[in-house]
Amino acid sequence: MHILLLGGTTEARVLAGLLHEAGGTHGIDGTGETGAVRVTSSLAGRVAAPRLPAGEVRIGGFGGPAGLAAWIREHAVDAVIDATHPFAERISFNAAEAAATAHVPLLALRRPGWVPGDGDDWHEVNSLAGAARALDGLGDRVFLTTGRMGLAAFADCPQWFLVRSVDAPEPPMPARTEVLLDRGPFTLDGERALLARHRIDVLVTKDSGAAATAPKLTAAREAGIPVVLVRRPPVPPDTPTAASPGEAAAWIRAELGVW
Repeated sequence: MHILLLGGTTEARVLAGLLHEAGGTHGIDGTGETGAVRVTSSLAGRVAAPRLPAGEVRIGGFGGPAGLAAWIREHAVDAVIDATHPFAERISFNAAEAAATAHVPLLALRRPGWVPGDGDDWHEVNSLAGAARALDGLGDRVFLTTGRMGLAAFADCPQWFLVRSVDAPEPPMPARTEVLLDRGPFTLDGERALLARHRIDVLVTKDSGAAATAPKLTAAREAGIPVVLVRRPPVPPDTPTAASPGEAAAWIRAELGVW
């Protein structure tokens, strides 16, 4: 049994570990045969030093849906798990098209999105361009945590920006920008101190839903700072979803009749 895991998220690494352990110890098919399941994690390669999951790893693109379908066939893949970032819309739709072409089942693993609480001042938008427009009147010192891709949407904004990302961003970007290279998980005390130190008065983020980066929302609520939240795109139509690695494992068990 060969599973292609489109990864890059914490949930993908956890699921890869579950599958690798099951396949490499007692056999995911219950026969006790070692290596009953083979899992290959595919990473896009956008991060210079990614955290690698257990099992086989490939890095780089496939050349669109046709290339992905060809890879699935060539490597005898039995199922595809799309556990990419909730905002990796292109690869998700490529995966849906490729899985349909290759006639293999597909599951989207998506952690739940964030939910506002009492005291939150959220301004929800559908795109980075919408987030840039929403900044007018909300604040002058922006904490931008949407990643290093897409900064061009804010290039013409007059506000000062603190941009936090894992790797250094490239232009175009806002004229008044300070870059902070850091990787989560982040603590609530750390986020409180960061907002105060940089005198942040508005936060811009994507609804990634990750617990590792959620403390910034709590810190913003406590400080009375508005949050511009970019809604996540939908998964491709007719694609089943799981909200956790455990749910994804249960789907594999039910769909493929193993584990």
